[in-house]
Amino acid sequence: MSFSDRLSVLRTGFTSTFWIANTLELFERLAFYGSKAILAYYIANKVGLHDEAATLTGWFSTLIFSLPIIAGVFVDRYGFRKTLMTCFGIFAFGYLSIGLAGMKWSAAITDVVGVRNYLIFAILITAIGGSLIKPCIVGTVAKTSTPESKPLVFSIYYTLVNLGGALGPIVALNIREDWGIEYVLIMSAVTSAILFVCTFLFFKDVEPTGDEDKRTFGKVFQDMVLVFKNFRFISFLVIFSIFWLIFWQIFYLLPFYATEVLKYKRFEILESLDALAVIILTVPMGALLKNWKPFYVMILGFVLASLAWFVVGAMGTTLFVIVGVFLFGLADATQTPRFYDYVSSFAPKHQVGTFMGFAFLPVAIGSFTAGYMADWLRLTFMNTNPGMMWYVLSGLGAVGTLLVIVHHAFYADSVEKQN
Repeated sequence: MSFSDRLSVLRTGFTSTFWIANTLELFERLAFYGSKAILAYYIANKVGLHDEAATLTGWFSTLIFSLPIIAGVFVDRYGFRKTLMTCFGIFAFGYLSIGLAGMKWSAAITDVVGVRNYLIFAILITAIGGSLIKPCIVGTVAKTSTPESKPLVFSIYYTLVNLGGALGPIVALNIREDWGIEYVLIMSAVTSAILFVCTFLFFKDVEPTGDEDKRTFGKVFQDMVLVFKNFRFISFLVIFSIFWLIFWQIFYLLPFYATEVLKYKRFEILESLDALAVIILTVPMGALLKNWKPFYVMILGFVLASLAWFVVGAMGTTLFVIVGVFLFGLADATQTPRFYDYVSSFAPKHQVGTFMGFAFLPVAIGSFTAGYMADWLRLTFMNTNPGMMWYVLSGLGAVGTLLVIVHHAFYADSVEKQN
């Protein structure tokens, strides 16, 4: 598609609802990544749960990225608009509840059940609301664009997601420095409340086309049984979760390393670099590697990610943290766009749609394990040998690279015969 064709598509290929949905997603991601940027640090240093801060943060992301399978049932039953409003309403209440855990005047509330139990409840509620956002926005984006605009649809969506990911930590930094870290959560709550009102006023529900396969809880369970019986598909998702295990350390481990070892207090700036790199590098890397087979792109992404944390550990300076995180962003920009292409090859030919609905499971699995890993690394090495934390993560990336190669070698022939 030429540049002029792209401009023409941008002018005529999308409805107003498409742009409204993407704008809502931009500000929702800004609120999400703003709170995500400080959450582990906030839990450790403001709430006081120092030894399990990353673990609790990991639970939060795990629920957000694992529940959309079930959340899709509510979208089909109640429509995009009502579900989206529910999402923003729960988000507003949830972020506010997490923020209250770190405020002195709300101690009378949190002390009733204990601050840890209170925080787990607040995280659970917030994650349930967050799980509704993806099926709503992705579904709306897909249904409010013309066939001619399809090549640009998810490029726009993915760019805006990463723009929110880049801006959110910067906004969080300014609020933390001016008002206090707990007010970052209040910012996210206020933003979510405003998005609730904007959805009510401006978002027009998308009418179904009539040929959708309506999801029910029974259908979700059947799909889960079907997918989890396919060992080669599930085994690859588990292996690929290693990439996300080491990715999430940008939010779970890096804030502590930056502030306690490097004495660099503005850790949110470092966290924003991955998303910034993705915005800048996705298109160039896609053009550069367009003739590569997806498998080789997967390997390159894993190698770059492993190298990124090795650089951070070996150099031990703020400058090389910047280099390392930006390098991880290069890995992200290289690998993520081709991941779905590669993983779809493991799905049975006539069940690709069903199987791809579970393709985000590595993000959830990676987040769950990353939280425990971050706390263990921090408590074991932070005060004695901080570089070792990053060497361990780099080693895990190398193991992931090797496992992808072995998995591909073992299953390549059967996949080709199947498809």
